[in-house]
Amino acid sequence: MSQRNIKFIATDMDGTLLNGRGQLDPEFFTLHPKLVEKNIIFAAASGRQYYSLLDTFSDVKDQIMFIAENGTLVMHKGQELYSLPLDSAVINDLIAAARSIDGAHIVLCGKRSAYIETEDQRAREEVQKYYHRCEIVEDLTTIEDDFLKVAICHFEGSEKHIFPVINPAFGDTQKVVVSAKIWLDVMNPAASKGDAITYLQNQLGFTSQETMSFGDYFNDVEMLQASYHSYAVENAHDEVKSFARFSAPSNDDSGVLVVLKELLKELD
Repeated sequence: MSQRNIKFIATDMDGTLLNGRGQLDPEFFTLHPKLVEKNIIFAAASGRQYYSLLDTFSDVKDQIMFIAENGTLVMHKGQELYSLPLDSAVINDLIAAARSIDGAHIVLCGKRSAYIETEDQRAREEVQKYYHRCEIVEDLTTIEDDFLKVAICHFEGSEKHIFPVINPAFGDTQKVVVSAKIWLDVMNPAASKGDAITYLQNQLGFTSQETMSFGDYFNDVEMLQASYHSYAVENAHDEVKSFARFSAPSNDDSGVLVVLKELLKELD
């Protein structure tokens, strides 16, 4: 199917658009105005906090669609278009379960801020990469906010150490997803990047055939499924590649930008 009718492009950030050092290729800011000229909406679709994404795209923040916190919050021009919070009744049970995992570090992700209680400096530095607005608190169970998700980090691997504990207890009632090698997220069962994109398709009037997306990990699967022009970067998890119709070079080879340049050539 031709890409000439593309109206919406969404890309994951870490492991996909960003390189292995978490950096955005400056060439993006040369290509993005050309997408705007073609009336193509560009969306950053990430497990990252909205405020983190705002910092990354500060120069073009009013021209970017932000699908933050793994699809639980969609923002555009400073306005909330969509949100799907986590049921507050499950929060304390999730915190207790995560606290029982040796070596796990919990991030309680609210609309106003993220919250952590860990005293581990390495964990605090890791959290700061993705949650630029973050408060250190004594007890997560005392915090009041509209919570979008609970993120849990384990430096020895989320799939091995966190998923076997959290999924059996919460997987039937919540969305439990391994979002990166050391991260696992728990969200509203109806939440995903794909569901957020489907909402935007319905609201803004574009179709799956007019949607392009890029991803690398399990939190990108629904987004790839919601897009006909779905790309897995070369460094993606092998299982995730099976959900994409197409492949792109790795994040360290600026794979997303390679595909975007090919698209722009086709549109000229």
